[in-house]
Amino acid sequence: MSEQHQIEPEPAPSPFLHGTNIQFAWDSTSLGWLKRCPRLYEYEMIEGWKSRGESIHLRFGIELHQALQDYELFREMDLDHDEALHKVVWDLLKRIWGWDPKPTTKTERLKTKTNLVRAVIWYLDKHPRERDPAKTHILPNGKPAVELSFRFALDWGPATQQWGRTAQVPHPERLPEMQAYILCGHLDKIVEYNDDLFVMDHKTTTTVPSEFYFDQFDPDNQMSLYALAAQVIASTTVKGVIVDAIQVAENFSRSTRSFTFRNEERIEEWLNDLAYYFRQAEEFALQGYWPQNDTACDKYGGCKFRDVCKKSPHIREQFLLGNFTRGEVWNPLITR
Repeated sequence: MSEQHQIEPEPAPSPFLHGTNIQFAWDSTSLGWLKRCPRLYEYEMIEGWKSRGESIHLRFGIELHQALQDYELFREMDLDHDEALHKVVWDLLKRIWGWDPKPTTKTERLKTKTNLVRAVIWYLDKHPRERDPAKTHILPNGKPAVELSFRFALDWGPATQQWGRTAQVPHPERLPEMQAYILCGHLDKIVEYNDDLFVMDHKTTTTVPSEFYFDQFDPDNQMSLYALAAQVIASTTVKGVIVDAIQVAENFSRSTRSFTFRNEERIEEWLNDLAYYFRQAEEFALQGYWPQNDTACDKYGGCKFRDVCKKSPHIREQFLLGNFTRGEVWNPLITR
């Protein structure tokens, strides 16, 4: 028997211009860090500092999204709802069999394996394909518009290339002649609802998904990018994003649906603002300095680097080394 060799996939290219910290490939995560706080962006995107241990919230969200994707794919295989749901749960249980989360907060204690399985079952039983008015859009290639990774170029690139190679850019001779900005990301799915196209996005929350909860998505960086990306993928107008919020609670789960709309004027405004933020990021990279936004330290439950920024600048590196781990930086060019 001949020896078999597994071919390793080629690593994704860097999202930065070669030899610089000028990012050209952006997604909602990295752009959100920059908009929220340039110092947060530096720690996360440039230096790759991570909290120690696996994030319970991240794993919970990944598994839930995978289960909902599996349901769509099983239904495309002509399985009925019950058959598809059975396979979804079976595969989910196999994936989380060895997962042993160690919660330290109240919200983490709700993200259990039992509550995860319950949330998947109750959501899919409430929204089976036959009764859900939001119908999965079918792409021109005949495949359902589910779990779509996107990557498209804008019609402008980093100003350092367009205005000439300045002495501030390290190794300017290595820069490509032209590199357009690229927007990347991932959509849960595109759906048809009342003769309009929408992006469908799923969120998990441990709070009641009230009107106040849904207000956070309008305006919102991620939702605006998703609406733009869906228009590129579908080659037609997309009305906005449907947000299905899945509440995770002790002994029960429920889902609530809401809409956030985006028209062409708002998308154009978002793109105009994007150019401003990209120029800011270029300037920060050229200067090698990423300033704090100290009005954001207490937002989103408090920044995980807040205690770092409380320290004097000359000891922050030691504090980071003692409380975080440094790994690979986030790469928007890696597809799921």
